[in-house]
Amino acid sequence: MSEAGSKKAPALIGSGRRIGTERTPVLVIDGFTPWTEPLRRNAHAGSFAEDGATLYPGLRAKMPREPALAVLERVYRQLYGLYRIPSSLRLKPLQAYFSLVTRSPAELDTLQRIPHFDTSSPFFFALLLYLNPGSHGATGFFRHKPTGYERIGDDRVDSYLVSASEYMQSAGAPAQQYCTGTTGQYELYHQIEYLQHRLAIYPGNLLHSILVDSERDICADPTRGRLTANIFFEFR
Repeated sequence: MSEAGSKKAPALIGSGRRIGTERTPVLVIDGFTPWTEPLRRNAHAGSFAEDGATLYPGLRAKMPREPALAVLERVYRQLYGLYRIPSSLRLKPLQAYFSLVTRSPAELDTLQRIPHFDTSSPFFFALLLYLNPGSHGATGFFRHKPTGYERIGDDRVDSYLVSASEYMQSAGAPAQQYCTGTTGQYELYHQIEYLQHRLAIYPGNLLHSILVDSERDICADPTRGRLTANIFFEFR
């Protein structure tokens, strides 16, 4: 995807929550209704496949470029003030997907059983839009207990990875299940509940995980599963 176009649409103003001890802003907008239904229809007709490029525990289908840019156009400007992004940096859309959780707990690799961060870049963001109705697992944010880290920036990557590795060598591999709450190594301190038409934006260097409800979420049917639109972008 290329840089977002210059055509402007009125922004939708969301609530900027500050979460955790590091008081990281997270933008949440409810009622993103005009975009949800067209995106759901698009996803229902999508071609889902395993995502070999990431550790996402399920299937993904590419989101068309134009709808992804239209969603970003409505919300990105307020991020400059919320995250103190230098005005010289410009929005750069990266990838956009529809996502479904399909992997059972028994199929999870070790790194899929602990919270993760997308990148250590300070101005990389993930946009999440909950598409299907019904009750599904939230998105959870975690603190790494041994270090106290909630965000893994460039200056923390090495120390975090060393500490996390040492912990697992001492305590053993994480249980063969999704991480859905506080564990010996990670503390769940905030979650964004799944609600159709809810949009959230958060920095990609926050430790986070899907709080998978194994009874409701693990489903390859895009009309019934935990269907989300995921857009990744940065300012540079």
